[in-house]
Amino acid sequence: MQGTVATFDEDTRTGTVLLDDGAQLQFPAAAFDASGLRHLRLGQRIRIDHDADGNVVKVTLPTLP
Repeated sequence: MQGTVATFDEDTRTGTVLLDDGAQLQFPAAAFDASGLRHLRLGQRIRIDHDADGNVVKVTLPTLP
């Protein structure tokens, strides 16, 4: 699934994503750390990977594997 970065805290490495259906989804620091990214900016488009339980496990740029 994809969405747009609504908030991102560089200190805690956590944030929220606004999904295409208008729902907000929070992501934990571990999901950001798994991405290999150094920073996210507000309004940036990202892909959200989740596990079978629906927990966000990774956020990446849509162009990255």
